[in-house]
Amino acid sequence: MSEATLVLAGLFALAAGWMDWRSRRIPNWLTVPALVVGIVGNTLFAGWRGTLAGLEGAGLGLLLLFPFVIVRAMGAGDWKLVGAMGAFLGPRPLLVVLVVALLVAGVMALGLVISKRRLGKTLRNIGHLLRAFATGHTGDPEISLDNPDAAKVPFGVAFAVAAILYVGAALGKWGALS
Repeated sequence: MSEATLVLAGLFALAAGWMDWRSRRIPNWLTVPALVVGIVGNTLFAGWRGTLAGLEGAGLGLLLLFPFVIVRAMGAGDWKLVGAMGAFLGPRPLLVVLVVALLVAGVMALGLVISKRRLGKTLRNIGHLLRAFATGHTGDPEISLDNPDAAKVPFGVAFAVAAILYVGAALGKWGALS
């Protein structure tokens, strides 16, 4: 992956995180072109191997998170964000970013439920979501993203933080090698 592709990935993550923070939405006009730019950028800098890495990364991100979109535990904008970042990063770095994003989102969620004094209710809701996920049902509408009273963590923000950390670390490592 080239420095230019990494910089574009970081800028995309920053824009998506900012939009998710401000409006709790990540628009298609950002994610869809970013997916294309990620694949084209990797193709330009690494040829067919780059194309394959971009397609594998996008496919992996979309495949892994699709079940959460189906049970309404995650928004489609977050899902498309992860797919687009997979197109930039490829499959292995995407998995690293996803793990870090889950940790960041977990810390954000813990802070939110503690501040709102909803820890017990949240643990029960997690059980309901896991049951819906395991059985393939759509879940309880009261604990989905459709409920305006539900406490929600903007996953796009957590993912953007993780992606920017990864890009910074990768660019720093390259800077030290040159």
